[in-house]
Amino acid sequence: MAEGTVAADELRLLIERIERLEEEKKAIADDVKDVYGEAKARGYDTKTMRAIVRLRKMEKNARDEAEALLETYKAALGLG
Repeated sequence: MAEGTVAADELRLLIERIERLEEEKKAIADDVKDVYGEAKARGYDTKTMRAIVRLRKMEKNARDEAEALLETYKAALGLG
C-alpha cells in the first residue's frame, strides 16, 4: 500500500509543478502581449515585428532557405 501512496504523492507534486509552470507561461505571454501593445502605441508595426521574431528564432540555414523559397514563389507569381 505504501507504494501506491508514494506514487500518488509523486503524481500530485508533478501536477502541481505543471500548474505552476502553466501560470508562469501565461504571465510571460501576458508580458509579451504588453510589449507588443507598447510597440504598437509607439507606431511600430507589430505584425512585422512578430515576423522578425519568428525569423530570429530560426537557424541561419533554415532562414536563408525560407527566404529563397519566398523569393522564388514571389517571382513565379510576378510579385518580385
